[in-house]
Amino acid sequence: MSHEVERVAATPAALALIAELTAEYGPVLFHQSGGCCDGSSPMCYPRGEFRIGEGDILLGEVGGAPVYIGRAQGEAWAHTQLILDVVPGRGGMFSLDNGRERRFLTRGRVFSENELRQLGDASGMP
Repeated sequence: MSHEVERVAATPAALALIAELTAEYGPVLFHQSGGCCDGSSPMCYPRGEFRIGEGDILLGEVGGAPVYIGRAQGEAWAHTQLILDVVPGRGGMFSLDNGRERRFLTRGRVFSENELRQLGDASGMP
């Protein structure tokens, strides 16, 4: 049985928090950028309040929320499925999960050779 390979997925806890934030703020999006501090966590923003740059790529969608990543980091993680999860703690300063004592966390799972073939490009970028 074959399944569609997704570059980004979400745990049930992440989907629940996305639904909570969407109910409060309207449509949201995620941006995963490189860097330290807040930049190393997935940041959740109201969809109309974050500008996607030319260097950002769309990985996919989880819970109705598009997930973008900076191209350089996306290329570094090309062979990895990103899995959005929720853990105890404070979110990034400007992220909508801040102040809820739960925060989003990106986990990674390396694609199998078969999944990479299904993606159609060993570089892994859309």
